[in-house]
Amino acid sequence: MKKTVHLRITGHVQGVGLRYSVYQKAVSLGIAGYAENLYDGSVEVVAEGEEESIKELINFIKTGLRWAKVDNVEERWSDYKGEYRDFRIY
Repeated sequence: MKKTVHLRITGHVQGVGLRYSVYQKAVSLGIAGYAENLYDGSVEVVAEGEEESIKELINFIKTGLRWAKVDNVEERWSDYKGEYRDFRIY
């Protein structure tokens, strides 16, 4: 089942390649959306795709990022909207 999730990732997550790593993983999983640095030092990710693929992406964010130190990932799930065609970095 397709879903949409908004993530807010906090910790040492800017300037460490997190957005690019998330981009690569999202593309490999067929997920659309974006990753963007926010002014408060966190990173926002919006992901649309198969629920299991999104869960795999979230697990990757929590455990698979070599240089980042992720303290928390806030998840806000919603129905699939189909707003994105690909995954982008902002």
